[in-house]
Amino acid sequence: MKTAHGDVPTPVFMPVGTQGAVKALEQRELTQAGARIILSNTYHLYLRPGDDIVHSAGGLHSFISWDRAILTDSGGFQVFSLSDLRDISDHGVVFRSHLDGTSHTFTPENVIRMQRVIGSDIMMQLDECIASNVDIRDVASAMRRTVTWAERSITALEEYKPLYGFDQMLFGIVQGGVYEELRHECVEKLIAMPFDGFAIGGLAVGEPIDEMYGITGYTAQMLPEDKPRYLMGVGAPENILRAIALGIDMFDCVLPTRNARNGMVFTSIGAINIRNAKHKTDRQPVDTLCDCYTCSTFSRSYLRHLFMAKEILGLQLTTLHNITFYLRLMREAREAIQNDCYEEWMTEKLKRMNESH
Repeated sequence: MKTAHGDVPTPVFMPVGTQGAVKALEQRELTQAGARIILSNTYHLYLRPGDDIVHSAGGLHSFISWDRAILTDSGGFQVFSLSDLRDISDHGVVFRSHLDGTSHTFTPENVIRMQRVIGSDIMMQLDECIASNVDIRDVASAMRRTVTWAERSITALEEYKPLYGFDQMLFGIVQGGVYEELRHECVEKLIAMPFDGFAIGGLAVGEPIDEMYGITGYTAQMLPEDKPRYLMGVGAPENILRAIALGIDMFDCVLPTRNARNGMVFTSIGAINIRNAKHKTDRQPVDTLCDCYTCSTFSRSYLRHLFMAKEILGLQLTTLHNITFYLRLMREAREAIQNDCYEEWMTEKLKRMNESH
């Protein structure tokens, strides 16, 4: 995938830097770990630090000193996650800020304007994400509203031009819950529009895992092969590997960073909780197959000590390891695809990751 800030090999995992920072990591560490693209959030950046601050800095890349690619989510997920703080209509969404209660309106048009100010390499249309357990009529209504908003987003591209001298891409978002007929209708309408890529939204929001895989595969096979396919908000290493086999190119999730801050680290033979007492005197690294700074320098015993002592360094080191683990997993997946042995590699990798400790 070619962006204004460099090529991004796919499949790719995008570390989540919601507010312009991947929690507990600095940009230098992200670069050293191999991150080519990060994800930030339009809703959160609009509220804090605000459009004026980002614009005066020359865009988000300059503001956060990051010279690689950025994708910005449109705020559509907040339509779902902050349901008690918003009112939605065909015009757009009225949010009550989770910071101070002030009211703000997001429309397909001004979300494009906000993302022009941010200067992300990949912008996302405003969409309506809806829970998996609601009536099909409500899912259909949200899907069709998302399609209408997609059309308005495309039109807004002409009204709001790039601000920083480079082109930005715009992705459409496929909604439709767990209903194949709604996903099919949404895809048919979106692929007729000049989007640069497509995301599959509205999954990993409570539906059974088999349904998530089924809808992911069904939707992906209808999307153009020559444009990136992005499964939003997924997920665990096993979810990602299985979704790659279904044709997905791009992923994001807070799991590696959030879990790291709670002491859970991913390893080649499964996840471990570094706070467990059994690691108290364990001198081996977190993962003997990992060459990140954390694993090549520190023991499980020391990491456990940092967590028990509530030292910030513990959060940094586990986060660095988890992000490195995810990025290395993507690199190995790309190599397996290039060697035409992905299914065999995935089967063996999943078997190893499910081994007991």
